This record gives sequence, structure tokens and C-alpha cells, in this order.
Amino acid sequence: MCIAVPMEVLEIDEPARTGKVLYSGNEMDVNLTLVSPKVGDYVLVHAGCAIEIMQKEPAEEMLDILKILEESAHEP
Repeated sequence: MCIAVPMEVLEIDEPARTGKVLYSGNEMDVNLTLVSPKVGDYVLVHAGCAIEIMQKEPAEEMLDILKILEESAHEP
């Protein structure tokens, strides 16, 4: 199963249509061809491509849920 994950946009490279995003303390580059976010926006990322711009509150709620799931997967 594949899921899309919300990530915060840190930098945008307009000519390349890529951006640097933050997820769980890690920065990564994503393709921004399908969306037009601004720095500080949250984007939903799937397979290295931002597919949707998200509102901050729902994005943070989803990140909290993903963190809880990850922590529970590591419990004995």
C-alpha cells in the first residue's frame, strides 16, 4: 500500500519546478510540476511528487497520526 505524506515546503526552485521539503526532521527534494505552493505551505507528497497543497491544520493532524502509528509499530 502506498500513501501520500504531508510535507512543509522550505525552498522552491522555480525554473526546475522542484522544491526542498521537510518531513520528520529530514529534508528532501520533490517535484512541484503539479502544484504551485509557496514557501511555508504544506504539500501532499506521493512518490516524490507534490500532488496537492494542504491547509496547515489538517496537514499537522495527519503528521501527528503518522507519528503515533510509527511509534506504536516499534512498541513490543
